[in-house]
Amino acid sequence: MKKRAVLSVSDKSGIVEFAKELEALGYEIVSTGGTARAIRDAGVKVTGVSDITGFPECLDGRVKTLHPKIHAGILAMRNNPEHMKQIEELGVTPIDIVAINLYPFKQTILKDGVTLAEAIENIDIGGPTMIRAAAKNWQDVAVIVDPKDYKTVIDELKANGEVSKETKFRLAGKVFEHTAQYDALIADYLRKQRGDSPFADSLTLTFEKVQDMRYGENPHQKAAFYREIGKADNVLSAAKQLHGKELSYNNINDANGALDVIKEFGYDTPVAVAVKHANPCGVATGADIHEAYLRAYEADPVSIFGGIVALNREVDAATAEEMAKIFLEIIIAPSFSKEALEILTKKKNIRLLELPNLAKANAKGTLDMKKVAGGLLVQELDTELLNEEDIKCVTKRQPTAKELEDLKFAWKIVKHTKSNGIALAKDNQTVGIGPGQTNRITALELAIKYGGDKVKGSVMASDAFFPFSDCVEAAQKAGITAIIQPGGSIRDEDSIKAADEAGIAMLFTGMRHFKH
Repeated sequence: MKKRAVLSVSDKSGIVEFAKELEALGYEIVSTGGTARAIRDAGVKVTGVSDITGFPECLDGRVKTLHPKIHAGILAMRNNPEHMKQIEELGVTPIDIVAINLYPFKQTILKDGVTLAEAIENIDIGGPTMIRAAAKNWQDVAVIVDPKDYKTVIDELKANGEVSKETKFRLAGKVFEHTAQYDALIADYLRKQRGDSPFADSLTLTFEKVQDMRYGENPHQKAAFYREIGKADNVLSAAKQLHGKELSYNNINDANGALDVIKEFGYDTPVAVAVKHANPCGVATGADIHEAYLRAYEADPVSIFGGIVALNREVDAATAEEMAKIFLEIIIAPSFSKEALEILTKKKNIRLLELPNLAKANAKGTLDMKKVAGGLLVQELDTELLNEEDIKCVTKRQPTAKELEDLKFAWKIVKHTKSNGIALAKDNQTVGIGPGQTNRITALELAIKYGGDKVKGSVMASDAFFPFSDCVEAAQKAGITAIIQPGGSIRDEDSIKAADEAGIAMLFTGMRHFKH
């Protein structure tokens, strides 16, 4: 009996060559629509789906393959005598190969200005039905949804006269991955169109692999990096790597931390952010990006070594010269001048990432996720900083205009410092940062230790309230002049009293920024 293959693809990469190879191997090619035209135009004989079903395409092509003559041919189990007897009586020819990829729903919804009607029209019905049927009957049918698999199928047919069961089983698995992602995208798009809460009773997520990693956090852990499907142009997965070896797992995690901080500043003033182990270690503004980088470096010249630097201005030659003096893992910027690239690319291992919109704020409603054993924590991303109308001075002394400016600067930094976190700042430059401690006084003591003599005259930001007055007392001893914190402790009055006695100005924001 002549073998039969059904080909109907949205992505026509390699389909003509695949059809020619199948024809040469004695397969009857069944197709429809644009795929049939492309194959016929290449000189391959094509049998139309309607010629098999005896039923014309209708409803603008919405109904063409949903017919027993097609689906019985796909689903008939060859080792089941009753199945084979039934399809013979019904005049159904078995289908041995199904090569289908689906209407371009993802590409459609990513286009600017797409309407709901256009999106709905690009929801495939017949395609998923056929490939799922073929995958269910994988022992008898080779089903292909990825053009990269055409060669494997042809090579096995030429070598063995059939596709191996191992390959057919693998291809069947790809079908369900393909349809699961397809349906997840549709469900997510429709949920957003309705304006429903993202916290649905059943949550299905879909991502696309960007790359396999050499390893994860440690060399004994395997890892990969996946991209969220969407149009975000201010995220790490949208960056263009200009130089250096592949990003590692830790590189990506730390670089994301640098982007989080720089988004707090936008493009209003030149700013440089240095990050180490996902925590900011040196942040500063400047009259230009060169000065901003120098001040970020001077904030903590020890921790920045081997770190990641993000800038919200083009890297120029002068800045590149300074950066080249130390070892940096990654530099992320909107762009690099030709001269800067010539300087920095002389360093073999440094990664240079270009991301024009890196300082653009994340959209409200963006989800933040954290995997835990046996579950997933999902929350809205913390895109707030503070509400100006909620800021309250709780001490007798009001902060000066300069202190207020530095307090707001420090608040941007401490928001992205692991809890318990403390940030000290002066003149729009970090002085000392104490991240990720199990108690707040130790975080402050670390920040004071890092800052040394520079701490005197600085201001302090704390990501959460003070449960005791000890932080205020330590601040007084170090020469810190003003404090910003959320407030809300049952012992706030103790801290306020200590601040008044020390002549320290203290602001409550009413907004906490835990980061675990």
